[in-house]
Amino acid sequence: MTQPVLHASPALPTTLAGVRALAHVDPRVAARPIKLELRGNLIDALSTGRSGEQLFPGLVGYGETVIPQVVNAILAGHDLLLLGLRGQAKTRLARALVQFLDDQVPALAGDPLRSHPLAPVGAVAEDLVARQGESARVIWLSRHDRYGEKLATPDVSVADLIGDIDPIRASREGYDLGDLRAVTFGIVPRTNRGIFCINELPDLAPRIQVALFNILEEQDVQVRGIPLRLPLDLMLVFTANPEDYTSRGQIITPLKDRIGAQVLTHYPKNRDDGVRIMEQESDLEPAGSCTPIIPALFPMIIEEAARAARTSEFVDSKSGVSARLTIAALEALHANILQRGLLLRENRPHARMIDLPSVLAAMTGKIELAYEGEQEGPLKVGWHVLGEAVKALWQERLPPVILEEDARSGKRDERDDGPWKDILAWFAKGNRLVLSDRSSTKEHEAALSAVPSLARITDELLAPPRDERALWQEFVIEGLFLGGALAREDSARGMVYSDLLAHMMTREDKKRRRT
Repeated sequence: MTQPVLHASPALPTTLAGVRALAHVDPRVAARPIKLELRGNLIDALSTGRSGEQLFPGLVGYGETVIPQVVNAILAGHDLLLLGLRGQAKTRLARALVQFLDDQVPALAGDPLRSHPLAPVGAVAEDLVARQGESARVIWLSRHDRYGEKLATPDVSVADLIGDIDPIRASREGYDLGDLRAVTFGIVPRTNRGIFCINELPDLAPRIQVALFNILEEQDVQVRGIPLRLPLDLMLVFTANPEDYTSRGQIITPLKDRIGAQVLTHYPKNRDDGVRIMEQESDLEPAGSCTPIIPALFPMIIEEAARAARTSEFVDSKSGVSARLTIAALEALHANILQRGLLLRENRPHARMIDLPSVLAAMTGKIELAYEGEQEGPLKVGWHVLGEAVKALWQERLPPVILEEDARSGKRDERDDGPWKDILAWFAKGNRLVLSDRSSTKEHEAALSAVPSLARITDELLAPPRDERALWQEFVIEGLFLGGALAREDSARGMVYSDLLAHMMTREDKKRRRT
């Protein structure tokens, strides 16, 4: 939570008298509840024709689903529960609500509850006005000063959120223990007249949730058995994972009942939205004159891999696969290309299919494995979802790698290899294709050009841009491996492709020698 600051501006008064005079000229300066303020500013935005993603820039894919429900919640004056798996922009959505707060609002200087000068709340504010009168100092809070946030954990206490009674101060000043002047306020009261978000609400202990319930319903709370009256003015936003919410049952029923609106978030509905999020959020900075080039194929592969992981039997679907996986994977890919460009002194190094292993380090830590996945291991699962992504893109663009077997004989003749016949014949003669992510562009293109008909077939079937010809040739080779027509082995810094039958025979021969 940001600390309130004094915004120095000659147009803004710095005393209670000045605020009172300004309120007669500009009614917006007068005190109004936070939910009415949000509602009024949202109505102004809607009246200009803005809707969906125009209202919440940067929240991709929510324009027709989540955002209309959030708008309804604000217009209805409801507190909000955002319910969804991790990495679905719940916190970002909560933070975006501040745009519907006033640019600046006045608050009494020295008041921890940040009372409006014309509507003091609590004993501290009342004392300030009583002692200083019309000369009481005023600060101006920006909309970002009025947003508070807390990640819920089981050890969060009432003192952290609400506050604690200071018996020493009460004794020294002669206050009753129930006097607000004897209280050291926590983060929630210090966000008074603002928006407060609690992330992962089910992780809060039930007694802490009761305190929040009391604030919502009764505007009072008990601290150490002492009832405190806290007339707070807040818009409360909560986030929760549906697995915690429904199975663990840690949102207490009275609190759940008092939250006006529950909105379900979701992962991108289509690949294009996922790619937009990835490219919008990733940090892909060049280094000097070295600017890595990442064609559109790679964000599509990464997004398809995430989509495959969300439905994979190897991945725990209840945990979800965060959009942060795709962002981190694209950044890792960019870093690997940048490293190659710097080492080889190339100003515009292009991404290659053999750069894909570099994304595994960013992916594996963000995937929660199911039991079957734990048996396979995170790296194998990572390779599996990348392979599923390449196969999905292949099916959209190219004919099958191996045509259907004859229904009666169960065999294929040579013609069934389709356009891949010459390529597979070259590998069948014992030739191998060695690709390295540390070879220069010329060396990389020369290695691919050694495969007969590869360039011609790629051009005919895919018609790639001139500077992406080598990439799509790699795509064809990788697809032939994933389709079961070629073998692939990892090398120190790349891949080695060879004939599948010869590879299997060599492997069997090695096994016999070991035994």
